[in-house]
Amino acid sequence: MSTATARVFRLPDLGEGLTEAVLVQWLVAVGDTIATDQPIAEVETAKSVVELPSPFAGVVLALYGSPGDTIDVGAPVLEVADEGAPPSEDSAGPSVEHEAYRAEERAGSGNVLIGYGTSEKARSGRRRRPSAPPPAATGAMSAVASPAAAVERPGPVAVRNPLVRRLARDLGLDVRTIVPTGADGAITRADVLRAAVDGAVDQPVSVAPAAGAPGAAEVDGLRVLSRERMSPLRKAVSAKLSRSRAEIPEATVWVDVDATGLWEVRGRMAAEGARPASLTALVARFVLIALEEYPLLASRLSDDGGEIVSFEGVNLGVAADTDRGLMVPVIPRAHELRVESLDAALRELAETARAGRMPPERLQGSTFTLNNYGGFGVDGSAAIINHPDVAILGIGRMIERPWVVDGEIVVRRIAQLSLVFDHRVCDGGYAAGFLRRVVELIEHPLRAFGRV
Repeated sequence: MSTATARVFRLPDLGEGLTEAVLVQWLVAVGDTIATDQPIAEVETAKSVVELPSPFAGVVLALYGSPGDTIDVGAPVLEVADEGAPPSEDSAGPSVEHEAYRAEERAGSGNVLIGYGTSEKARSGRRRRPSAPPPAATGAMSAVASPAAAVERPGPVAVRNPLVRRLARDLGLDVRTIVPTGADGAITRADVLRAAVDGAVDQPVSVAPAAGAPGAAEVDGLRVLSRERMSPLRKAVSAKLSRSRAEIPEATVWVDVDATGLWEVRGRMAAEGARPASLTALVARFVLIALEEYPLLASRLSDDGGEIVSFEGVNLGVAADTDRGLMVPVIPRAHELRVESLDAALRELAETARAGRMPPERLQGSTFTLNNYGGFGVDGSAAIINHPDVAILGIGRMIERPWVVDGEIVVRRIAQLSLVFDHRVCDGGYAAGFLRRVVELIEHPLRAFGRV
């Protein structure tokens, strides 16, 4: 006869010296049957938002933490009942936490996860009725505090659909105050929406305390509306940019470039039947060609600043603005890619970064950074070098402007390029030479056709 073994999955070392992660959302619920390597949660580290796979298969007994909580490496994430599995290090014997959990389960405790209660009855099937968390984890467990005016219903609360549970959480509703109408006593999506509407009608409008009133925080005569804790990713970006400003004696050179020729021939540079490469991809390819002639701008300084470390080739970092902050995903060995492959890589990086699915290992290793801020509708920017790189090139928007050609004022597509570089690595003449080479390739793209 098989026996059930409780296994505790603890937050693993996520690499790069990371010691903690913030829980973004659960992808499973107590009572779910999960498979090995199935994603069970999304967590945000100082590098990126990643899915956390479970090393165990079985039935979820407990979830440790609620969205927004910080989980340290080595701390428990979830507990799984593995039918007939050999005991693991975490489950070699009946732990105090596990025995307390079983005791509360038998007692029908109301100490529950979001949307779930406990039951005195056992039921058949793979899906188990969830129950209370171990006392040691209670402070970190997901529990929705009910409003003072809400009336809680005693006993078990069934929310079997995780989407319904998440909807209630997003609307700020305590599921213990929602009247279920499901055939089996479960709370449905309609129940959640009805409760939200009723709450909006019955709840008096909440007005923040006026300036000077008790409870109204003020700073320099202005009432504080909110305080938001910086995410690990934002903290990491802040630390990196601060280090760049503090340690790097940077200088900037910029130039206006006539991109009309590139704008007009872009479609003809693509293979027959292929989609034309983006302007960013073409400029990136020209930058990589120029870096072959000015390789110091794709080098690094040693930590003590005493050596210049040069590389064979370029790992191209591409700045990407996302809902969670600035990311710089990297295209490794970008110098080996022709423009079609470079364009595909850029599109994939942008989509992955904005979806919050960029793994940490793809956000490191750049030796030169490209930032196309023209997409934000701006012409120029004094960018901050992406440490440990020694240079970053910014591209402004390509817009129609009056331009003098052969003594005549004509309308041309003009863009501003700005190069920020570490003055310890090279002087202004070297940086200007690189920029002039990029300008030459943009203004006369067909000259580099064989290398694009």
